[in-house]
Amino acid sequence: MSRMFRVLGFWALVIGMMAIAGGMIPMALIFFFQAAVFVLLGYMNLSERTYILMFWGYMILSFTGFTYWSFFKMDI
Repeated sequence: MSRMFRVLGFWALVIGMMAIAGGMIPMALIFFFQAAVFVLLGYMNLSERTYILMFWGYMILSFTGFTYWSFFKMDI
């Protein structure tokens, strides 16, 4: 399970690099931060239950933030 967080870190880094190439600097910084956190978590060797609970917490937080931003902050 810890390898999966390293894989998430790799893909977050790739998305951040594509955002830099597209000129979306704030998005790139968010994804670079996520990549660093995922890689650090991948090397912590926590229990599988802890990794799953942390991933669900991350998903709930990110989907709530995305829904809030797209519903209340974006122009129609």
